[in-house]
Amino acid sequence: MTLEAQISQIMNHSREAFLTYQDCSGKVKKTFLYTVASEIEALGDELLETAAAETNLPVLRFAGERERTCNVFRMFGNLVGEGSWVDAVIDHRDADRKPVHRPEMRKMLIALGPIVVFGASNFPLAYATPGGDTASALAAGCTVVVKGHPLHPKTSRLIAGAFRNALLKNRLPDHIFQLVESDSFEAGKLLTQHDATAGVGFTGSLNGGNAILKYAQQRTAPIPVFAEMGSINPVVLLPDSLRQHGKAWATSFADSVTIGVGQFCTKPGIQLLVKSPESDDYIQCLAESLAQKKVYRMLSEGIRNNYLEGLNRTLQQKGVSLVYSKTNDAYLNAELAIAKVKGDIFEDNPQLHKEIFGPFSLIVECSNMEQLVEILRRLNGQLTTTIIGTDTDLHQHRNVVSKARNIAGRIVFNGTPTGVEVANATVHGGQYPATTDPRFTSVGMDAIKRWVRPVCFQECPDHLLPEELQENNPLGIWRKVDGEFVR
Repeated sequence: MTLEAQISQIMNHSREAFLTYQDCSGKVKKTFLYTVASEIEALGDELLETAAAETNLPVLRFAGERERTCNVFRMFGNLVGEGSWVDAVIDHRDADRKPVHRPEMRKMLIALGPIVVFGASNFPLAYATPGGDTASALAAGCTVVVKGHPLHPKTSRLIAGAFRNALLKNRLPDHIFQLVESDSFEAGKLLTQHDATAGVGFTGSLNGGNAILKYAQQRTAPIPVFAEMGSINPVVLLPDSLRQHGKAWATSFADSVTIGVGQFCTKPGIQLLVKSPESDDYIQCLAESLAQKKVYRMLSEGIRNNYLEGLNRTLQQKGVSLVYSKTNDAYLNAELAIAKVKGDIFEDNPQLHKEIFGPFSLIVECSNMEQLVEILRRLNGQLTTTIIGTDTDLHQHRNVVSKARNIAGRIVFNGTPTGVEVANATVHGGQYPATTDPRFTSVGMDAIKRWVRPVCFQECPDHLLPEELQENNPLGIWRKVDGEFVR
């Protein structure tokens, strides 16, 4: 069977399964999602050791990542089990309204259809086969086809087995979840452009995300693509904080730059500060802190080569000077590095505004706060912007906050951006090129809203309505009825 025929069969199976799964109640989906979490946990040490072997990351890292992933499935289970997430709205008929009566109208969110998920290389559990895209799409009532990342195929197969077991135990159609194993770019194109595909979730590089977006736009019927891509996650270090806490922040950001060998989408890629004796001390302390770090292997030879190529290209730019680097010749080992550049040079060189995926950060030395704010204003979209400042700093430089708000999905005050908490208020998104659609988040409970659309039932008989919209409210959920929220 050709690759095209295989993909077509998989997507047609997904479409058939969707016709059943879309009508499953919130309670059924909750039980299924809880079972998935339990089946992933039941894989035990084999899952952790397999993921570690395929990524060069420590087993301990995956113990935490598995716990996070299973918690996410259960959180989405709780969300759909309660039911209010569908945003049910009822406007009752008003026969007395003049000059024309108002019809009975009821609205709620429903699932889009089969979703294709492209997993990430750096998080085989939290952002790949069983990640937040998969969990949120299944919670919405969509079927899911995951294109497994070629860097961790054994991990993906183990997870796919957990899904099969969960579907079997809940007597649900086999094809609600499917795994596609292929390192072919053609497979990604075929999955995106198949007429059964209703939406795409992607986590990865800017080039990869743009390619998927282009495939989707070339379809006869375009579909939404929610791609989380590149971000340099600027950090603003304000003057008073550097004076009072510079050494402590240097230690924190040395950790943030190197955690996961710098292979986090929220790694602080640039650090903006106003040049001063205190900023010089901060840079020296940052270098000293990096000197204490060990050098570790990166995820793959390709990722390491891309990192070194980007690092060398940056260091060769006019005005960029290396502050500190550390490496060794062991296989796949990264090079830890920080460099610095003057604000005016950074401002005029777009090459320096690009993400470098690895343990590197560029310090931008501004001549004054006005230049710093202007640089921040001109940056492209970001997943995060971090502001480090005392109360005095934040009072004096409120314009930094307003500029950060215009480019970032998450603004971090006096903390590091690495690590994304999964919660109701979480926003893991941002203006392009951080994502393809800044209105949505790929992490947190609102991630489910990517996979739904609103539908209105006008003058529909009550017994034909979904339970969420029926008059007697059999689910007991919160609804907006004639403008007021009631149960």
